[in-house]
Amino acid sequence: MRYRSSLAMLAACAIFATPLAFAAGSGGGGGGASAPPSQSSYDPTVDYKKGADAFASGKYDEAAKAFKKVVSAVPKNPQANYLLGASYMAQGDFSRAVKPLETAVRYDEKMVDARRDLGISQARLGKAEKADEQLGALKAMQEGCAGTCADSAKLADAVAKLEAAIAAGPQVQSAVEPEVRLAAADTLDATYVAAVSLINEHRYEAAIARLDAALWAAGPHPDVLTYLGFANRKLKRYDAAETYYREALAIAPAHRGALEYYGELKLERGDVAGARAHLAKLETICGFGCHEVDELRRWIAAGRASAS
Repeated sequence: MRYRSSLAMLAACAIFATPLAFAAGSGGGGGGASAPPSQSSYDPTVDYKKGADAFASGKYDEAAKAFKKVVSAVPKNPQANYLLGASYMAQGDFSRAVKPLETAVRYDEKMVDARRDLGISQARLGKAEKADEQLGALKAMQEGCAGTCADSAKLADAVAKLEAAIAAGPQVQSAVEPEVRLAAADTLDATYVAAVSLINEHRYEAAIARLDAALWAAGPHPDVLTYLGFANRKLKRYDAAETYYREALAIAPAHRGALEYYGELKLERGDVAGARAHLAKLETICGFGCHEVDELRRWIAAGRASAS
């Protein structure tokens, strides 16, 4: 199954334009972007795009059906879970909205929209205590922001809307028009290449922001997930990095970049056996060899040398 050939081609161009800078930043090669698309029985980005198009057109029943397929394949993806919940809310089906919204919050606790809409859904269902939990979380985020962060205005608006929903209570049962506006899919390539450039410059926080925007536009694309794992790993957010690598490999099990970088992460965490298992997978995939095999083998050798 091919994942957006234009994305892969542009990413490859970006990585070859600055290979030394990227290699120096990664301690490994640029396999996440330059690796060819992996074979997979299902490409969730196709249904994500169908869902996004239906969502933008106000066809929320169609959107929910498409996002449900994405969530079934990639159950931990916060974007698809949020959009599934928002699609149900737009139809006035608050009971069905709760579970995907809870999942979105579980895997992205800073997603303001998900916390707001989960709280509103709970309020509409008469579960004031649970709605208050989301309001408290939003207010804590607002306090931490102190009016200076990028989400300052969004947080203030979310708090106000959730407070209004709690005050109104369950007697208000009308559907909730989604407030999220998805970026056009045709902006993905430029966003992705900009993120790769930021990684080359070691500007990992800025790269993560760009990659997050790419996820909203395209859904769970394995290249984007791999680089999110990479950027978080460079910031020593190892748990987050591992989650992204796992998600990329759940979609594309033979993704060379994800296998290499996840193997490097395992070494950084002292899991030599895990890194060797990834190397064995890469050797099987590459056949006569590839850059990712060479890089991970070098990492494993260097790890043995430093341990001796």
